[in-house]
Amino acid sequence: MARIKQFDEEVVLKKAIQLFWSKGYHATSMQDLVDNLGINRASLYSAFGGKRELFGKAILYYQQESHEKVRAFFDGFASIKEAFRQFFTSGIADAVGSSMGKGCFIVNTTTELLPADPSIQPFLKNNKEILKNIFLQYLQKGVAQGEISADKDLPAIASMLFMLNNGLNVVAKIDQDPTSLTATVAVALSVLD
Repeated sequence: MARIKQFDEEVVLKKAIQLFWSKGYHATSMQDLVDNLGINRASLYSAFGGKRELFGKAILYYQQESHEKVRAFFDGFASIKEAFRQFFTSGIADAVGSSMGKGCFIVNTTTELLPADPSIQPFLKNNKEILKNIFLQYLQKGVAQGEISADKDLPAIASMLFMLNNGLNVVAKIDQDPTSLTATVAVALSVLD
């Protein structure tokens, strides 16, 4: 008789994300996972494979959830310029307000695992393309609404905004001054004027 799964996979993935996010991939042991996820070692291996497979599923779950939140955030604004300003303002507030200095889970993964672990590169490249395309979609909406000039190089701006977002998450770990981070964002977003 097959065993019935005694846990909610989504709950386990959310707990795994928090653990990997706070400790990092390498510093998280299988025992840490067993102790924090509420499932035993055998169930963890049976349901997810090993630590690496669980990490892969957790980061994919985080990516999908994160991208949905970004779209929902931008959809909440009539003004695209204001949406970008508020997106970065709230990102700065999150980064400097984190008592643990956690930063962004995906940015942390990038800085921890590359270049030593090239197997993560395709995922990270895919994440970059998705986020750049989300930014591009809203920049195009800004052009359609007459907020942004049609002669702007929108793909280059979307790429710059992706780099700005990632860079802020790294720099905020060493510079907790929201005033200087906000000034940097203002200069970067002036490209939309």
